[in-house]
Amino acid sequence: MSEVHGLTMPKWGLSMAEGKIGRWLVEVGAEVAPGVELVEIETDKILSALEAPVPGVLRRRVAKEGDIVPVAGLLGVLTSRPVADSEIDAFIADFQAYFVTEEKELAISGAAPELAAVADFTLRYLRRGDGGEGAVLIHGFGGDLNTWLFNHNDLAATGAVYALDLPGHGGSSKHVGSGTLTEFADVLGRFMDTAGLSKAHVVGHSMGGAVALEFALANPGRARSLVLIASAGLGPEIDGDYIEGFITARRRREVQPHIEKLFANPKLITPQLIEDILKYKRLDGVELALRSIAAQFCPGGRQSVVLRDTLAQLPIPVLVIWGLEDRILPPSHAQGLPENIRAEILPGSGHMVQMESAATVNRLIGLFWDRN
Repeated sequence: MSEVHGLTMPKWGLSMAEGKIGRWLVEVGAEVAPGVELVEIETDKILSALEAPVPGVLRRRVAKEGDIVPVAGLLGVLTSRPVADSEIDAFIADFQAYFVTEEKELAISGAAPELAAVADFTLRYLRRGDGGEGAVLIHGFGGDLNTWLFNHNDLAATGAVYALDLPGHGGSSKHVGSGTLTEFADVLGRFMDTAGLSKAHVVGHSMGGAVALEFALANPGRARSLVLIASAGLGPEIDGDYIEGFITARRRREVQPHIEKLFANPKLITPQLIEDILKYKRLDGVELALRSIAAQFCPGGRQSVVLRDTLAQLPIPVLVIWGLEDRILPPSHAQGLPENIRAEILPGSGHMVQMESAATVNRLIGLFWDRN
């Protein structure tokens, strides 16, 4: 393993071309463990932090606070053993001489959303990685494949991972059929057929968790494992005001308080994230689609489908992950589950726990997949 490690600007989401350096959180010369947050990065979507990929010592801060750095650009240097300053100088010079711009990186990776015709729907999806056992990521109510912008790349390190836009969401068809969880679970199965996945690990967030659970119950031979993140379907309680507010909001000042409910730290939200949500909500058919889904999913501010008692029936491994500060679905839904189901409740995170605690969530899922 190399002793000198370049810390580079990550690519979080399809639209990210660059990031702005916020505060450095670690001093030069400090020894760090994997997962320690090194520097804050502001993207067009959200504020997050780059974590140490390996144990070592932070030797250089190449990027300064306030700098705008392109994706894959060099931010700093970490060393896993003592090395001379001259070696670090040579590493930086070599990196910058052969730096691959984001445009070239995208051309090399070929990572771009695709469309699939599935039954009566056109579905947008993004595939990252190749081979492996395959996995599908399913977003929640009002979300899209960008729900996984801090997770998709890491989870695809060992195989193909598909992030899917459900009907009515993102770049998929805006008609939703019956709008039921059962129909969405059927759409998931048909999408897997189209993608050539006879079986896959299935990961669902919020309403997408209930879709994943419905799919696993109806197709016990097709789900290798199930990861439920702040999942619907595990109890009747839900913040109905959030659902109604998200549907009806048409202006920034109307939608922002509802989006802030999704995070333990609302300071992570950027103006661009709010604008992207409003652009989606202005599309023809979106409000009708969301109202149709909500009427089936949570009429009167209560979840209509509670599958908690069916978890013990599943013949596959199940991992449940929740944010302790979740204000949309109560963390108590992750408690008192069957003994064979592992539950992790992460402090300092809200409903979007896969964003706020991305590195921890990615490690939990990666280890879970490795063991199963």
